[in-house]
Order: sequence, then C-alpha cells, then structure tokens
Amino acid sequence: MVTPEQVLLHDKRALVTGAARGIGRATAEALAAFGARVALCDRLSDELDHTAESIAAVGCDPPTAVLDVRDGDAVGEFVGELGTHWGSLDILVNNAGGGFVAEALEVSRNGRQALIAENFTQVLDVTARCVPLMSGGGSVVNITSIEAHRAGPGFGIYSAMKAAVENLTRTLALELADRRIRVNAVAPDMIPTPGDEELAQQVGAMAAASEWEMTPWPDRGRPEDVAGAVVWLCSPMSSFVTGTTVHVDGGTSAASGWRRRVGASNWEL
Repeated sequence: MVTPEQVLLHDKRALVTGAARGIGRATAEALAAFGARVALCDRLSDELDHTAESIAAVGCDPPTAVLDVRDGDAVGEFVGELGTHWGSLDILVNNAGGGFVAEALEVSRNGRQALIAENFTQVLDVTARCVPLMSGGGSVVNITSIEAHRAGPGFGIYSAMKAAVENLTRTLALELADRRIRVNAVAPDMIPTPGDEELAQQVGAMAAASEWEMTPWPDRGRPEDVAGAVVWLCSPMSSFVTGTTVHVDGGTSAASGWRRRVGASNWEL
C-alpha cells in the first residue's frame, strides 16, 4: 500500500547545482520542504544567498558554494567538504547549464567548447565526484530539456548536449544499478525563469507565442512543476524508476509539430 510518508525525504542529503534561481531554486526549496537537507552551488552569489535564506526559513541551514560547475577543482573541493560534513550523499540534482542563441556552424570554437562543458562535461564530472558518497544508494536527477528530443535551430549544440545527457542518464542507470543508485532525467519545455525569458527574447519566441500556442496545456509551466517531478524521482515513491526521462512540457512532446492560434480550439500543422 502506498502511503503519504513514502514521498517524504527526511534525513536525505541532497546537492543541487545551479540553485540560485529558476528551476534550481524551486527544486532546492521543494526538496527542503519535503524534509531533505540541501546543499547549494551556483556562480550567482547574491541570488544563491536568497535561495539559502529561503531554505533556512524552513529549518534547513544549507551548505553553499559560489562556483562554476565547469571548474572541476572547485566542485571537487565542495563535494569533499560535503563528504566531511555529512559523511554521505543521497540525492544529486544536476540542474546547472545554459546557452546562447546562434546557428550551430556560426559558433566559435571557444563557444562550442563552452556549451559542451556547461551542458555535458560538468554533468559527468559532478556525478563522478558525488557517486562515491552514495554508498548507501541514492538518486541522480539530470535536468535536460525538451530540446533534447527535437531539432533546435539557434540552440543546436545546447540541444545536442541535452540529448547526450539523456543518453548518459540511461547508461549510468544500468552501470549504477548494482549500487542501488537510480539515475533519471527531467525534460522541461520553456519555463518562465530569468534564463529562459532572456533566451526567448533573443529569438522572438515571446512575440510568436502571442499568436501561436505551441503547448496544448492552457497554463504556462512553472519552476515548481519541474521541482515536483524531481521530488518524486528522489523519493521512495519512484523506487522502481530508473533510466527514464520525465517530460514536463504541457503536452508539447505529444503534440509534436501541431500548434493552434491562441483562443482557438482547432489544431493544425
């Protein structure tokens, strides 16, 4: 029988990367609300402080680090501190990532390397550093994107790296199963966060959305919607779920190439 207690995360220890704002902040707050002790890292120091204050208000004093997840030495130092402080880790949420708008072949070599490092390499590096602390099992959740499942003009390298993370997710789920570490991904559509709003303005997506509705669901997604999926994947409620991707996209992946005008009931290609 499923009980409400099965979703609680009391005594679980979690690390959330990119926790300063948006999905990362909502995820950190949700994990803390369900009883987890949460550690935070981000390169945005002021906003990271705001997240830490929010979590402290519910009784959790979070360890924090201002760092760039692409800096392996800084990540290693922070994870080492968590190992000393906590002794173990139960949950890792790889949320950090980002990009900019440019056609794939127009991105400079340095730009390509930056996108690959920020959206793929660091996910593998952070996970490799955290898994040794999960000696009693655990849950890894990688935040990817709906762009991992479709062509992404203007976001080609970003989209490819998100797809790579989802493939890595499936592989690690098999490789870490004997250690009782579950590995899953959450793929959101565009969510109203500071980062996504900036990208949307660059490509004019906000203007396009005023005429066309690409998401079947009548409401826009929220960071809290993504956080809810993460909490479920980190809880015993999903104890037999590993190697999969949960889509938080309002039905966009189901609608595929279909769209409708705002206020209209008919869909068309």
